[in-house]
Amino acid sequence: MKAADLRDLTEDELQIKLKEVSEELFNLRFQLGSQQLENTARLKATRKDLARLKTVLREKLGHAV
Repeated sequence: MKAADLRDLTEDELQIKLKEVSEELFNLRFQLGSQQLENTARLKATRKDLARLKTVLREKLGHAV
């Protein structure tokens, strides 16, 4: 997920994406805790995606999310 691609989305679409990525991160952490996560690199990538989404949303809204 690239920041440039995210900037093309509307605020509503960004909010939906934010919720999806947050849920994915929760599930990955749950899998990690139960020793079922095979690809731990997905955790880092998902956290970075979440940060990108929040940054773009903050840019669009003009304040903290």
